[in-house]
Amino acid sequence: MRQRRLSLIDRLISEADTVLRTMTSQGHTAARPSPSEGHDDTELSPEERRHVAGLMRVNHTGEVCAQALYQGQALTAKLPTVREEMQQAAEEEVDHLVWCEQRLQELDSHTSYLNPAWYGLSFALGAVAGAIGDKVSLGFVAATEERVCNHLKEHLQQLPEEDRKSQLILQQMLEDEQRHGDNALQAGGTDFPRPVKDAMSAVAKVMTRSSYRV
Repeated sequence: MRQRRLSLIDRLISEADTVLRTMTSQGHTAARPSPSEGHDDTELSPEERRHVAGLMRVNHTGEVCAQALYQGQALTAKLPTVREEMQQAAEEEVDHLVWCEQRLQELDSHTSYLNPAWYGLSFALGAVAGAIGDKVSLGFVAATEERVCNHLKEHLQQLPEEDRKSQLILQQMLEDEQRHGDNALQAGGTDFPRPVKDAMSAVAKVMTRSSYRV
């Protein structure tokens, strides 16, 4: 039998289910074990623990935004191959989402209360980028991943030297994000001009500062 092609309504229902799972942290399981698995936690001072939790909360929010971005783009992407690539990337980002949440639990902290707002904004941006065209959509992925990689590098420098668990998680995330960005450009994505990237960085700063605290 020929597989039934999903209508826009079917895809919207599917995306709604994904939104609920992302926002409630239910139904998501990592395909790969956490890079920190098997490593003992270290004793952190209360101030260090709060700082590490803030950094991991920012990274968790970043992964929530990545899920929303890819899902929005997959919904409106023109070519089936691009939709499949977006969906595959979103599935790989689930690992990061789960790893960050697990680390936050170990630190006796919580995910950002602002995640629903950031999810909605990212989903809308992804859907608009996908509607404009696949080259723009893929370019948006590449530019976003570039911003994410910059944050991860900064966070790796800020982590306490003895916090090996958080370091291992962020190092693997950095490797994956760099690959996602490279793949988007190789697939034909537009390399955005510096002013556009600077504007994206400004928005990212608002997200990081708010998610770190709330």
